[in-house]
Amino acid sequence: MEEAISIKSIFTTLKERWKLILITMVFFALISGIVSYYLLKPVYAASTQILVNQKHSGEQVDSLQIQTDIGMINTYSEIIKSPVILQKVIDELNLKQNTSQLGEKITITSKENSQIFLLTVQDSNPANAVKIANGVSEIFQKENKNIMNIDNISLLAKAKLQENPSPIKPNPILNIGIATFIGLLIGIGLAFIMEYIDNTIKSEKDLETLLELPILGSIQKDS
Repeated sequence: MEEAISIKSIFTTLKERWKLILITMVFFALISGIVSYYLLKPVYAASTQILVNQKHSGEQVDSLQIQTDIGMINTYSEIIKSPVILQKVIDELNLKQNTSQLGEKITITSKENSQIFLLTVQDSNPANAVKIANGVSEIFQKENKNIMNIDNISLLAKAKLQENPSPIKPNPILNIGIATFIGLLIGIGLAFIMEYIDNTIKSEKDLETLLELPILGSIQKDS
């Protein structure tokens, strides 16, 4: 019985405070929309495909060598983001950033047991993203021969600037959806807090609980 009363009181509170909940949801959605569309800078991505494959003189391909090439991808990921490579990229492309800032823009991804990995660069300017991605890839391919004494890097696909590039972030629709859900939760929380601190008497039951005395009669409001 108490559980039924409790559930009923929850729905009663939500019904009485629905305007507060709705206003909170709309407020959070509006703030998220303003931030996503007008304050956050769009970020674009450009990627190159790099193959790790040591050149073989014979026709047979050594499976052990292939596994070695795959295992080298983690090492190459570190070399690509090293100051040795990034500083050459900065100098050659005349970038106005240091090696740490440039390294934060670069992401290396690869699939399991694949000799191909993607070098992705994120930038607020799509043309810069393409230029940096290609620059890093080409300089890495050239310098790796001297660093590792191995000629096993091939550039399969360069980054290209699309006619109408689309930013990868922010995602305004997703942000607004998340903000609206958060607003819903906060609105519900505020509704229960306000209900808890509200000491006004709304019904005969409230009066009976407050005075700890039974209600002997009531006067009906004349309509």
